[in-house]
Amino acid sequence: MIFFEFAKRNLARHKFRSVLAVIGIVIGVLAITALGILGNSVRLSASEQLCMIGNELVVLPYGEETISDANFEKIEKVADAIPVRSSVDKVILNGESTPVMIYGMRSEDIPKLLEKEDGQFLKHGSLNCLVGSRLADEYELRVGERALIKSQKPRIVGILKERGIGFDINPDNAIIVSDKMFSSLYNSSGYNSVIVKVDNIEDVKEVREEIEDRLNKREEVVRVMELKMIVEGIKSLFRTISVFLLGIGAISLLVAGVSILNVMMMSTVERTKEIGVMRAIGTSKSGILRMFLFESLILGAIGGVIGAILGFGAGFLVDVLMLKEASYLFAPSSILYIFLGIAFGVGTSVISGLYPAWRASRLKPIEALRYE
Repeated sequence: MIFFEFAKRNLARHKFRSVLAVIGIVIGVLAITALGILGNSVRLSASEQLCMIGNELVVLPYGEETISDANFEKIEKVADAIPVRSSVDKVILNGESTPVMIYGMRSEDIPKLLEKEDGQFLKHGSLNCLVGSRLADEYELRVGERALIKSQKPRIVGILKERGIGFDINPDNAIIVSDKMFSSLYNSSGYNSVIVKVDNIEDVKEVREEIEDRLNKREEVVRVMELKMIVEGIKSLFRTISVFLLGIGAISLLVAGVSILNVMMMSTVERTKEIGVMRAIGTSKSGILRMFLFESLILGAIGGVIGAILGFGAGFLVDVLMLKEASYLFAPSSILYIFLGIAFGVGTSVISGLYPAWRASRLKPIEALRYE
């Protein structure tokens, strides 16, 4: 198309000015693409971890210090229940004293919640212990070494896989012992919490209501936390963060749009006489309009593609450095931000060029030819 060729020629005549306009679009699209991919990757990462506990309920004592054995039996009749005892205590690891969360659990329940990185799980009634991955890394702990808890020296028989922050337990910086070992250390009765695993995530609400009916019939004895609701709330928060990050990128594009508007206005003024000649030889208003819009389109397309490529690269680096994982980059919802960035870049360019193009098309041939 002849008007497209005219547009390319006009941009080539003012290369430096065109490059500056393209750079503005590149920065804006890069910001939208990279920030969009970052926000989406963080959301996917969090969702992946949180969805693993979406079918769990956490039962906590209300008012009382612990959940009694009798109340635990009532919970266990409703669904698969895992009783957990917990306490914070000073522990000596590799000669260093540090406060550590200590969980007491039945040996058969541990594999239901946790995975091991090295060693083995606790056997029934074991007097040994497991340590969380971050605790093991920080104090350079290995399988076979011992920890000093009060007067006891349990042997470390296993290192747990990193699990991340949870709403049920946080094992990464903790020590796990058997319920027998915990009782001998603290002479405690009852449980600090009970984790209920529901087979079907759709039944979570029903199970929660049944537990509350059984235990809170006369008075409120326990509080039941539905982790699915917490997970949905956090997902919503991350969606809001993604929109906020896109807003930051959109500000950059707004600045780029102003730059293109300026470039196109200057081009209109400089080429007033040329426009007059074109109109005098029969070029229509729509032809002039298309020529200027093509210029904006070319600037937006070049800047959008370059910005999207750089944004994808920036997103890759951020994912690897922050999340230690690049797979989220290739998720369809992340790839979408590449096309979204290009669309925003092209759209901003075309919108910015609308007024200059309209103004150029409205110039009267005689007045344009007289312009100096």
